Amino acid sequence: MHSPVRKNFFAGIAVILLGLCFACDDEDDIINAPEQKKTQTLLMYMPWSGNLTSYFLDNINDMGKAIQTGILKNERVLVFLATSSNRAKMFELVYNEKGDTCIRKPLKNYENHPCTTKEGITSLLEDVKGFAPANRYSMTIGGHGMGWIYSNKSRSYPLSADTKRTEPLFHWEYTEGPLTRYFGGTSSDTQTDISTLAEGISESGLHMEYILFDDCYMSCVEVAYELRHVTDHLIASTSEIMAKGMPYEEIGTHLVGEIDYEAICECFHTFYSNYSPPCGTIAVTRTDELDSLASIMKEINTRFTFNGLQADSLQHLDGYTPCIFYDYGDYVTKLCQDTTILNRFNDQLNRTVIHHRHTPYYYSAISGRKEKIIRFSGITCSDPSTHRLTQQKSSTSWYKATH
Repeated sequence: MHSPVRKNFFAGIAVILLGLCFACDDEDDIINAPEQKKTQTLLMYMPWSGNLTSYFLDNINDMGKAIQTGILKNERVLVFLATSSNRAKMFELVYNEKGDTCIRKPLKNYENHPCTTKEGITSLLEDVKGFAPANRYSMTIGGHGMGWIYSNKSRSYPLSADTKRTEPLFHWEYTEGPLTRYFGGTSSDTQTDISTLAEGISESGLHMEYILFDDCYMSCVEVAYELRHVTDHLIASTSEIMAKGMPYEEIGTHLVGEIDYEAICECFHTFYSNYSPPCGTIAVTRTDELDSLASIMKEINTRFTFNGLQADSLQHLDGYTPCIFYDYGDYVTKLCQDTTILNRFNDQLNRTVIHHRHTPYYYSAISGRKEKIIRFSGITCSDPSTHRLTQQKSSTSWYKATH
C-alpha cells in the first residue's frame, strides 16, 4: 500500500496524535530566561493544515533524531506547531543535561494566533527573535502547497458550491491513493498567500538564509520572485510532495551550521528513490539571480509569443487538466526562437537554480498515477497555462516584471 502524500491542511486527528512519543521529549515549564545571541536559528513553521499533523509530528521526531547525532554547536532549532485551528505552541529542540538526548523545551502557547495574516507572521517571527536571537535565520514551512495560486482563488471553488464539478479540483481533496501536501490548510481561514508571507517576514526585520517549503508545487518562479527580498535561497519541490515530507533525519545535518544545499538535494533524492511510490523532485533557487532572469524573460516575451497548440508538448509537472505548473526551462526553450538569447537565458537559469534532482517519475494524487519526467529545470511557471485557477497570473510580481 502506498504511503500518503502531503495535502494542504491539518485534520482533527491532530490533538489525539499529539500524545504520541517524540524523539524529543517534553519538558513542562515555559522558559522565560534571557537568551544569548547564537550563530543561526532555524524555525520549523507548521501552521494548521487539517490532515497533516501526524506527519508533522514525524517530521519533528526525525529532526530530533538528526539533532541527537550532535549537529548543534552554536545553532538553535525552534518549532511552531499548530495543534488545532486556533491553538499552537512554540518549543525548542535541545540536548538534555547529559547532551545525549533531544528534548523539547516549551517556549510559548498560542490561542487564536492569526497565522495567515501579515501581522500574525510578523509577531511570530518577533517571538523567534526574542527567544533565539541569532546572526542568521532560516525557516522550513510545512503544509499543503499550491504554488503561487492566490488563496482567494482556491476559495472560489469549494466542493459543494460548484454544481458543474463532478470530481475534486485540488490535490488535497483526493482521499484515494497516496496522500500529498499547500501553504496552509484545506479551509479558507488557514491559507496564506505568498505575498503575505513576504510582507510578514519583511515587517519583522528578519532576512532568511533559506526558506524550505515542505509543501506541494512551491518551486515555481512566481513564488521565488515574490520572496526574493526576504530570503537568499528557496528549497522546494516542483510537484506534489508525499505526505511524509522532507526526510529531516537525513537532511537535518545540512540544514544547520554550514548549509550544504547540494547535499540536501542528494539526501532527498536518495530517500525518495527508495520510497513507495519512488517519486520526488527538489531544487534550490538563488533569489539574488531572479532579477537578471526576469530581465531576459521580459526581452523574450517582447519578441516571441507562445503557440498554445504546443502546450501539450511541454513538460507537465502536475496532474491538473489543463496543466498549471509547466517546467520553466522547457517552456522557454519552445517559446524563444533566437539561439543567442536562449543561450543567455539558459546560462542565467543555471545561475538561478543552482541544484536540482528528480526521480524518473513524479506522483500526482489528482491523476492517481506516476508521470514521466523527461525535461527538468528544477522550477516551474504558469505562463502558458489556461487553467481557470491561473486567471490571476497577470497580477503576480513575476508576470508584471516579465511582460
